[in-house]
Amino acid sequence: MTIHTHHHRLLPFLTLLFLSAADDSAVMSRLLSNLSPAPSGWSSNTPFCNWTKVNCDSTSLFVTAINLDSAGVSGTLPPELNQLSQLQSLALQKNSLTGTLPSFENMTSLEQIYLDNNDFISVPNNFLLGLTNLQTFSISENFNLRPWVIPFYLTESTNLVNFYASNASITGIIPDIFGSFPNLLNLRLSYNNLTGSLPGSFSGSEIQNLWLNNQRVGFSGSIDVFANMTQLAQVWLYANAFSGAIPDLSNCRNLFDLQLRDNRFTGVLPPSLMSLPKLLNITLQNNKLQGPYPQFPSTVVDVTIGTTNSFCLDRPGPCDPQVRILLDVAGALGYPMSLAESWEGNNACQDWRFINCDSQCRNLTFVNMGRQGFSGSISPVFANLTSLSNLVLNDNNLTGVIPPVLTTLRELQIFDVSNNNLSGPIPFFPSSLSVGAPGTDGGSPNGGSTRSSRRSSSAGLIAGVIVVVAVFVAVVLFVSYKCYVKRKHKRFGTVEESQHSEIPVFEGGNVMISMRVLRQATNNFSEEKVLGRGGFGVVYKGELHDGTEIAVKRMETGAMGTKGMKEFLVEFTVLTKVRHRHLVALLGYCINGNERLLVYEYMLQGTLGQHLFQWQELCRQPLTWKQRLIIALDVARGVEYLHSLAQQSFIHRDLKPSNILLSDDMRAKVADFGLVKNAPDGNYSVETRLAGTFGYLAPEYTATGKVTTKVDVYAFGVVLMEIITGRKAVDETVSEESSHLVTWFRMVLINKDNLRKSIDPILDPDDETYESICKVVSLASRCTVRKPTQRPDMGHVVNVLGPLVEQWKPSKPEEDDAYGIDRHMSLPQRWQADEVQSVSNYSRLGNIVPLPSQSIEHLISMNVLHAKLYDANLQVKALIVKKIHASIIVTNEQILTTASNQYRADLWLQENVLSNYPNTIIQFLQVGNEVISYYDRKIWLDLVPTMRKIKKSLNKYDIRNIKVGTPLAMDVLESSFPPSNPESGLVYTNFFDQILDSVVFAMGEFGFDKHFNRHIRNGGLRFQPSYFLSMMKIRTQGQELGIERHWGLLDLSIYKMAEMPH
Repeated sequence: MTIHTHHHRLLPFLTLLFLSAADDSAVMSRLLSNLSPAPSGWSSNTPFCNWTKVNCDSTSLFVTAINLDSAGVSGTLPPELNQLSQLQSLALQKNSLTGTLPSFENMTSLEQIYLDNNDFISVPNNFLLGLTNLQTFSISENFNLRPWVIPFYLTESTNLVNFYASNASITGIIPDIFGSFPNLLNLRLSYNNLTGSLPGSFSGSEIQNLWLNNQRVGFSGSIDVFANMTQLAQVWLYANAFSGAIPDLSNCRNLFDLQLRDNRFTGVLPPSLMSLPKLLNITLQNNKLQGPYPQFPSTVVDVTIGTTNSFCLDRPGPCDPQVRILLDVAGALGYPMSLAESWEGNNACQDWRFINCDSQCRNLTFVNMGRQGFSGSISPVFANLTSLSNLVLNDNNLTGVIPPVLTTLRELQIFDVSNNNLSGPIPFFPSSLSVGAPGTDGGSPNGGSTRSSRRSSSAGLIAGVIVVVAVFVAVVLFVSYKCYVKRKHKRFGTVEESQHSEIPVFEGGNVMISMRVLRQATNNFSEEKVLGRGGFGVVYKGELHDGTEIAVKRMETGAMGTKGMKEFLVEFTVLTKVRHRHLVALLGYCINGNERLLVYEYMLQGTLGQHLFQWQELCRQPLTWKQRLIIALDVARGVEYLHSLAQQSFIHRDLKPSNILLSDDMRAKVADFGLVKNAPDGNYSVETRLAGTFGYLAPEYTATGKVTTKVDVYAFGVVLMEIITGRKAVDETVSEESSHLVTWFRMVLINKDNLRKSIDPILDPDDETYESICKVVSLASRCTVRKPTQRPDMGHVVNVLGPLVEQWKPSKPEEDDAYGIDRHMSLPQRWQADEVQSVSNYSRLGNIVPLPSQSIEHLISMNVLHAKLYDANLQVKALIVKKIHASIIVTNEQILTTASNQYRADLWLQENVLSNYPNTIIQFLQVGNEVISYYDRKIWLDLVPTMRKIKKSLNKYDIRNIKVGTPLAMDVLESSFPPSNPESGLVYTNFFDQILDSVVFAMGEFGFDKHFNRHIRNGGLRFQPSYFLSMMKIRTQGQELGIERHWGLLDLSIYKMAEMPH
């Protein structure tokens, strides 16, 4: 009876075990049927618990572990997988599994999940819900996953130790849930699309290894939470957008690997960083770190600091005292990026933004940081700038109190902190000081005592009297002025509302800008905005509402007369016909009554003359020989373009250092086209009136008035002499026999032993530099010979200077020529330049269109040595990879999102180029996919900003041999279609340049309508998928590579090549 009862009680339990085992058997059978090939040792003819690398509980026969690591299987996972109720470990990594992942919801026994290195495509919402014993989760390297987010319910997995999800398409933010994981040691989230700031719950966690690098858009904000992550050992944050200062990491005593490169970090490195006991590797490049150059101990085996930071010196050593003070000021403001980018070097008096110094360039006297949107507090260290006379901090978001110590600044005359969020009383400043402090909380402008109240009453009485007197004087002046206007012509037209819209409109291909916009940009043509004065006008600096800086040339109507009007019309006409990266760009114009205004791009570094002759007075660094060479080549290219490469040839007639403007990166542009004259081919024109500047005038011009392009060559030679010697063309401060530079220079060359003494002493050339200077001396001498026929043309000048610049070519990517232009070639030679063959390997580049095999055979049979294909077909790339150079395109749609967003440019590069680099044959990266098509104003205006951001991305990833340009043909750029681009100098080196006639011919061969011509303005050209605009270099028997170049359209569907006759 007892035995019977016992068996009766065991029966339900045994039944449950049998059914559960049967469930596991069904799931395992389904898994086996989904996999191909069947894993080794798996067979439907044997019990699943006997399968290789499948573990079962010995009693219950439940599956507890499945290990198919690197089993070489493909297929999908069955949704029933979550029925394996006792499964503890699932290892499926390094296979080719695909499809939607099953949910593991409520698999409470599951401790380890390895899904990395597969091809899964999606993650269900309840994927990891209820996994209370999960310790390790790995889903890295699943490139095809659809975007998903880290779920908040993961907090249920309180035993989590390892979370690996790199290259897993995770998007959104990292949720603030890490207080739920007391045992978490490893978190890897690299190569995803995560954004936002680091969660506060990182602070105090036990995480040791943290990989957050290479996010597509990038994390932002500070990394202050790391100061309390004491167990950190390895931190990878590179290729993000983290900002602010690097915190004190002295508590992270186990940290051995810290990767911070390619972010937006600013501020001074904490000394504790150099003292971390276990640090072995650190990268800091491509940030804007400030302060002293870091010096790490020899125990740190791999230190990469780079050249793009803003340290005060390029070697270890203390910063200048004034620099240290200003860095403390920046620290109180949170080290804003605008200061980090503009405060470079160890002399705050040399071109530091917001700063002015005394005439000796020694003591800082003026700080104006008004209207910058800065937050933080007012640093008391301002008080250490004892010569400070003006401190302007108005209209920011400053908080805290005004430091009382500022009252000790004896030279302070103006102190303005109005329109901030300050609190507390205002300290007692001297009565002679102008204090602007409305908007502060608490206190009055002079403090809060009784004495200050009496002072306020007295001040109010005085102010009232002043107001009455001022009103009376204003009335008298107004009446006098009205009477004066009736008697005299106005020198300037009235600055009033223009009838034109405030929004610039395109008129005749150039931007008409209203007077209201220009008045606002120049503070109503304020005297403090004056950049310079000329014979017929004043040039003002202005800033548009979007921050664009401009130079406004305002013609003086009263003094302008017929002569001045002619110069205005000449300059305006020329600038609408020429466009080159080394000619200053005309942004727009304004006609307001009798006034004429031209609006140019603003050149931050002023004129070449200022840098050669006034650098000490202006507190600038003297030009190095490398900078002078590059500037000379830039000018030569600009003038070469005027003479022979524009639609119409022009002679400048007033080339001199004051008409050569320098950009922020010290690249030169020729300016002031008021005296430009047409240059008829093969002839000269006779002038009845000399124009130009004495000292730069060619002798035949002064004697006969005859003008050819060689007068510009002569003037350029004089400029070269000034660059070499640092002396002016005419210097009245020296003896009469030495005052005329050309005459003196010729005498110097009679005895070349004197040459070294005549070189600008600031250069102090070594032997290599001296050799380079001697070559430029020879060129300057040839440019200034008396007979114009014996002077070289500007194309030859470019050929001479180009190789010299190449010898001095900077090694830093950011100093490279902006868009991949080959420095040592004149523009016509670039069309004949040989292409550098690259290794070839592809994956996702180009379009995917059907390609007849006969076309490939036809292409190969042409004995093509090199070919450039427009968005080339993958099959062509794969089959003749060693013979083709392809372009890749930033599409028009992508331009609209990339022009203003550097991170999108980085993302585009990662997705389209980086995955194949360096095993790629991409040689040209073109921005914009329209060849000749309907013009979209927004895309046109965004071309150059996009090109710049793509180039910056290439530099960031050290990709040096891919050129960046636009597919728009040079002929089109020079015509009035499309309208003037505010950014000049689009690259002219891709395979559409100067071949439009060839393209038109080829189009005719393929039956395109004849109305397609050089100046297409409407409609557009749309290639069918099988057409490729191509450039071939074909070697025929007995010819050398590159002698013959063929342009045209290649129709791969009919195996035909249409080429331009030659």
